[in-house]
Amino acid sequence: CDYLPEDAWTVLVEVDELREQGKHYLERVAETTGLFTVEGVFEQLLRFPSVTVSALPSPSVEATCHLRVESVERFSGEVSRVRDELDAIAAHDMVLIACHNEGECKRLSEVLAAGRLAQSDRLRLVTGRVRAGFRLIEDIGDSSSYAPHNGESKRRSLIVLGGQELFHREEVRHVQPRRRLESRAIDSFLDLTEGDLVVHVSHGIARYCGMTLIEKELDRDRKGAAARHAEEHLILEFAGGVRVYVPASKIDLVQKYVGGAKTEPELSKFGSASWQNRKARVQAAVMDLASDMIGLQALREAEPGIAFPADSEWQAEFEAAFPYPETPDQLTSLAEIKADMQRPRPMDRLLCGDVGYGKTELAIRAAFKAVDNGRQVAVLVPTTVLAEQHYRTFSQRLAEYPFTVECLSRFRSPAEQKRIIERLKKGGIDIIIGTHRLVSTDVQFKDLGLVIIDEEQRFGVEHKERLKHLRQKVDVLTMTATPIPRTLHLSLLGIRDISNLETPPPDRLAIETRIVRFDPALIRHAVLRELNRDGQVYFVHNRVQDIQAMASRLEQIVPEARIAVAHGQMAADELEQEMLRFVRREADILVATTIIESGLDIPNANTIFINQADRYGLADLHQLRGRVGRYKHRAYAYLLLDSDRSVTPNA
Repeated sequence: CDYLPEDAWTVLVEVDELREQGKHYLERVAETTGLFTVEGVFEQLLRFPSVTVSALPSPSVEATCHLRVESVERFSGEVSRVRDELDAIAAHDMVLIACHNEGECKRLSEVLAAGRLAQSDRLRLVTGRVRAGFRLIEDIGDSSSYAPHNGESKRRSLIVLGGQELFHREEVRHVQPRRRLESRAIDSFLDLTEGDLVVHVSHGIARYCGMTLIEKELDRDRKGAAARHAEEHLILEFAGGVRVYVPASKIDLVQKYVGGAKTEPELSKFGSASWQNRKARVQAAVMDLASDMIGLQALREAEPGIAFPADSEWQAEFEAAFPYPETPDQLTSLAEIKADMQRPRPMDRLLCGDVGYGKTELAIRAAFKAVDNGRQVAVLVPTTVLAEQHYRTFSQRLAEYPFTVECLSRFRSPAEQKRIIERLKKGGIDIIIGTHRLVSTDVQFKDLGLVIIDEEQRFGVEHKERLKHLRQKVDVLTMTATPIPRTLHLSLLGIRDISNLETPPPDRLAIETRIVRFDPALIRHAVLRELNRDGQVYFVHNRVQDIQAMASRLEQIVPEARIAVAHGQMAADELEQEMLRFVRREADILVATTIIESGLDIPNANTIFINQADRYGLADLHQLRGRVGRYKHRAYAYLLLDSDRSVTPNA
């Protein structure tokens, strides 16, 4: 009690039980010297104003309030009816709504602002967590008994609700974010082993051949004696067996070679001008790119863009209907995106977040803001499958609003594509989703206001040039899980704005990744484990010429499983049918190429095998691995290697 502030209150729940528990505790303690007695503890607590909670009335308290707790009627979950439902159940009551965070409080206050309850000052929004709502009723009458005095009583009640109850949002376990660790430099030369390839900044690619101690003669003193100093040197071997010794103190000139090709590069010729010429070409290309990007940004700054107004009531209702609580990073990124859209200069923001961290929902909200203000939105994606996936997601989220969503891809017939393009030009389509077909010269918009680009690094050079010109006049939001160094560098320099999603969704478990040999017994065990928990499996085999043979082999390994096959050389109708079989759970295993790399969002699929994983780049492996782990179950990623392939510790 000595540590409590002077204005503290104490709440004592079931005082008689507290006394008994205190006595039992003191009986178990061998040495009680220096401890308060039970009554002494209560004397200290009762120095402060106190509230006693008990199922039975107590004659020792000054005033008694008889409280009853009742359940609250279930809400319909429809945004348009929430205000009326709250007004109906709380005609004369105070209502307290506990929201998960400040962002939810703000949205709810906007949604409920026009209702009678909010205008009567009987509504309070606070941050907190309430699993199930209840009504707390106080009967004011005779304080010494449960019966109202003379059969008459006054009644006051408080309704306490969780924000998720109003719209049937899913209640999830709160996950404490992990403490972020500061990055630190790594002395990579300590990890070098003999035979590793390295790059010398002045001389090019060489092979590391170990360390050696070399003595050097320093300056002579006044008496003519020479001082000697020994220092470790790295031995680098260049083409033709030429060896160069680099002092350990100059280790900053050497770095480990990192390459994605299966074959090793040729060693550089020491003293040759070829390495310097190569560096000069790269530097010139970088300067051209930097000049181009800075010039483009200057045009964007000089040319006025679209200044969208603040959020409408529809926007608040639309966001409140999202069935999951947002992460703090989502709320921060959304505020940054909206602030950019409301400025008069064109937005060019990079939204960077791991797979499944909620980038698509933020894109949908940005699109809603644009179409709610009469502008059109174009969503560009790298693959046809991803276009269809986004089309379904956008259509489902916007189903209750009078906005038209369409998809332009090779899954549409030429006649359908022509009709879509005509409607788009006349303004009959609000949101168009498609692949690079959207940047074709025959696709025109009536009033384009926002372009959303998913995984821009997967588009070709020609398509990127057309996207570059779009950036001069309209708002652009780029989403990526693995930004290429150029995009990331421009963002870090401030040439492009960046928002990061680093907080995983609640209840998300880390993907367990294993590097293993191709083993039929292991594959069978992992597949059956997934099927036994009613899940599905991806098997990535990126060789079209023998993908059917691999599917047949899997049928022999796991005859219990139903298998579908998908790759980019299939006819559009056939590919769509195979993908839909998997989506509808008519197939247990999808054997596919990297066509699944972007876009398939199937929470039920939580095991993935990536065959011959050493043939993929890090970004590709990251994307493929991100196809699983989108649900609360533990996900598994198996990186399969051929029996004759070796793997380094770093890999």
